Amino acid sequence: MVCPQGRKRLPGPVGRHPPRHRFSPSSFDERFAVCRLAGAFVTEASREDDSVRIQSARGPAAAGLALCLGALAACGGGSSGGGKAGSESATPPAVSGEPAPQETGQPPSALAGSLRGKTVAIDPGHNGGNDNAPSAINKQVNVGNGHKECDTTGTQTASGYTEHAFTWDVSRRLRKLLQAQGAKVVMTRRTDTGVGPCVTERAAIGNRAHADAAISIHGDGAAKSGHGFHIIEPLPVPGGGNTKIVEPSARLGEAVRDAYHSGTGVPYSTYIGKKALDRRDDLGGLNLSTVPKIFIECGNMQNPGDAAKMTDPAFRQRAAVALDQGISAFLSGR
Repeated sequence: MVCPQGRKRLPGPVGRHPPRHRFSPSSFDERFAVCRLAGAFVTEASREDDSVRIQSARGPAAAGLALCLGALAACGGGSSGGGKAGSESATPPAVSGEPAPQETGQPPSALAGSLRGKTVAIDPGHNGGNDNAPSAINKQVNVGNGHKECDTTGTQTASGYTEHAFTWDVSRRLRKLLQAQGAKVVMTRRTDTGVGPCVTERAAIGNRAHADAAISIHGDGAAKSGHGFHIIEPLPVPGGGNTKIVEPSARLGEAVRDAYHSGTGVPYSTYIGKKALDRRDDLGGLNLSTVPKIFIECGNMQNPGDAAKMTDPAFRQRAAVALDQGISAFLSGR
């Protein structure tokens, strides 16, 4: 959830949280490519600070790899004829060693190595410690055309599932999918228990990485009568230095919108934007970006129907797969 400048905070259940915010391989080579992807998911390479941790195979991914190996054995060796801070207290904390989210799906069309050489910046909105650090997150920072709060607390569902937990979970799932395709992934935060970073630093992380695409993941906190998702694209803010990335960001936005809509079944927002596309110049994360970047409000956490989806781990995996497909489509020029 990202707040427009000067907008009042939503009373009621949100409390102090601000508002708004089948693949049939016909050859041995193709089957081998699918198995390579399955293997990438099984080993779960998780990059943090340029180090790699390899975890053992488990669950659906291990079963998928076994099936792939069986298919390869049946092939013999020939071809088959069959048919997404400004102060010390607002700096991301050290890695906490939290367990990785369980996999419940993977992109059906992705091939291992298809994003090799690409860098993607993922910005999980808000942070779990923001509630307890008002002095740090309320600090005013320059967003290119004015000043705004360093960061915000985000929203939550009526049952108490927080936006920061949702964005963290989806972001980690997305990171795994992108890395399995060979992409380098940078994250703006590494735990869900810290404070910040400020919106200025969130933009700077993607800029320093020279990301080919950047995405900030959110859940909205609008009136509960509204439902659906929308993409926020940047408007030009000369003072922020984002003018050159407005056009590629629009292409990224359309690619992610189309993939998210078809991949999750979530409808376009009924309360904001045109065909789920909105443009704003009051968000520091977009104003200060020098790389193609968008925000996505994955649903309205105040709406009971959207909230039921967003609290479901299976939906969050579908969301991550859809975001991966949209980003991949943009990066490959599809």
